[in-house]
Amino acid sequence: MEPVNLADPNAILEFLGKIALRGKGVTTENLMEYVLDEGFTEPIYLSAKGEDPEAYYLGQPSAWGVYQIREWKRVLIISGGAGQNRRAQITETP
Repeated sequence: MEPVNLADPNAILEFLGKIALRGKGVTTENLMEYVLDEGFTEPIYLSAKGEDPEAYYLGQPSAWGVYQIREWKRVLIISGGAGQNRRAQITETP
């Protein structure tokens, strides 16, 4: 998959709603719901890159492997890949 960068909150949430994460570690049938559950209700930036055969975009396998979602000073990073446990990490920037 080609890298994706978005800076519109509505476009970000719409994009995340089309992604399902399966496999080991962090999983969800709808990444938008996962992001909202983590408290990221108005994301201002999204970056998606890499490849993960157990990530699905519009029901098709091999979507992006690393997602970085920013909401002001908070950043959620979800990372995984072939044969790896997917993990999520929330950090705060200064």
